[in-house]
Amino acid sequence: MNHQISLNAERIHQLDLSPVIALVDKILAGDISTSEAQIFFTIDYPREETDPRELSEIPEVRLWFLRLDARYPWLPFLLDWKSELPRYIAMLVPHQFHRTDGVLYNPEALEIAIATKTFIIYDWLRDRGIEPQEKIKFMWMTVGYDLDNSFFEIFMRN
Repeated sequence: MNHQISLNAERIHQLDLSPVIALVDKILAGDISTSEAQIFFTIDYPREETDPRELSEIPEVRLWFLRLDARYPWLPFLLDWKSELPRYIAMLVPHQFHRTDGVLYNPEALEIAIATKTFIIYDWLRDRGIEPQEKIKFMWMTVGYDLDNSFFEIFMRN
């Protein structure tokens, strides 16, 4: 079941997370093991017709997503992985847009962000009794990042 969260300029400018908080509380009250890849955002943010920027290049929009990420650092697990996760990561990681290749993330920044998110999501899922490795690997594949199995060996030592 997909869940849409609508954002407008007022919510973004006020850093209002209330629609996300309500939805996440509802999801967390249910079965988390079947809740991955469900949330997506519709963003209505006014721009001049001549403004070539993508939403992830607008500082106010990025700030809202940074605030969201600080509140729910494990949220990427709940996002629609195919459509929303790449945009979410673009809100957090420096990148450029290429006409033919699409989003090109800064490789080092992407690596740091994915490692950090993997640590957070791995622990969050494990604490809820969910086997995290395959879910996390598949999640990151949707942004073009192949996480090697050897990366997870560090978790098994702790």
